[in-house]
Amino acid sequence: MEQAGESNCEVQVVRTQSDHADLTPHVYWAQRHGEIYLRVELSDAKNLDIGLQENNTLQFRAQGHGAKGDNEYEFSLEFLEPVRPEINHKSTQRQVDIKIRKQEERWWDRLTLQEKKPLFLAPDFDRWLDESDAEMELQAKEEEKINRISVESRVRKDPYLGLKRGYLFMYNLVQFLGFSWIFVNMTVRLFILGQDSFYDTFHTTADMMYFCQMMAVMEVINPLLGLVKTGFFPAMIQVAGRNVILFVIFGSLEEMQNKSVVFFVFYLWSTIEIFRYPFYMLACISTEWKLLTWLRYSLWIPLYPLGVVAEAVAVIQSLPIFDETRLFSLPLPAVLGHSLSFSYTLQLYLVLMFLGLFINFRHLYKQRRRRYRTRKRKVQ
Repeated sequence: MEQAGESNCEVQVVRTQSDHADLTPHVYWAQRHGEIYLRVELSDAKNLDIGLQENNTLQFRAQGHGAKGDNEYEFSLEFLEPVRPEINHKSTQRQVDIKIRKQEERWWDRLTLQEKKPLFLAPDFDRWLDESDAEMELQAKEEEKINRISVESRVRKDPYLGLKRGYLFMYNLVQFLGFSWIFVNMTVRLFILGQDSFYDTFHTTADMMYFCQMMAVMEVINPLLGLVKTGFFPAMIQVAGRNVILFVIFGSLEEMQNKSVVFFVFYLWSTIEIFRYPFYMLACISTEWKLLTWLRYSLWIPLYPLGVVAEAVAVIQSLPIFDETRLFSLPLPAVLGHSLSFSYTLQLYLVLMFLGLFINFRHLYKQRRRRYRTRKRKVQ
């Protein structure tokens, strides 16, 4: 009876030691000429300890859910040939992926130094390639790399790209601040003074509008210098048309400066520009706000025709003033009369104004369609 009790006690001790022994997870491997890929079947792994010993042996230890449930698992692999000490690994909910680079890019006959494969190690058939297949994959990567380098070599890098972007960013920023000042000033005065603010708009905002429109001449020059891809002709139509209204109609006729049409022209101009300029400004730093993009490509649809109508009203109101003052009249020989009133030029300009509206409207519509068609394709 005493001998039997001692035997039972020994068995109990052995079982306790076995319960606390570290377990080995299932490990799957594959290789390329330059890398080794290991997939450890251990889900929800934590406390990962992965390192390379001096004898070219990989040591792995972690806690997780494997073949024996939630336990601490470990294994070691002594590689056939030297590998680099940098080890990349990624743990997911299902497994642990390990990538190791070989010291020399060559095909190994087996993974471990010992000829007999460890029982826990098996090929990863999802990533497995024969040596010939791996060589074809390597050759394809090399050809792709060569082609990419060839394409990049053909495209000449602009050494002044940073300087150009900096200039365009500052230009759009200055214009945005200028038109924002005009818009805010007119809006505040409208809420405080009501309709009375219509009649002194020119005297309170003309200086800033002069500055912004003189700066806008750069929008005609920039396409000529290749700084922007915008067409030269649409930019010239808009800048020239606005400058005629500002400098010729409003600037040269004091009688026009107190009319309410000035308010509507300036307000429509500034409303369009406070969304257009920040859009281009952010584009210089490769940034996009979806709402701002939509406003830039949509707000012009109602505002641009309204702006042209307001400009046409200003021209029509100025015709009798030019006839009366004979300002900018063209002298004629005595046989033909005294002079040719500038109002005839403005009547011709009215026709050209609506022709320019059609050209610019079509240009802006094509921009909008191209923009959203491209984005729609990317989404699909």
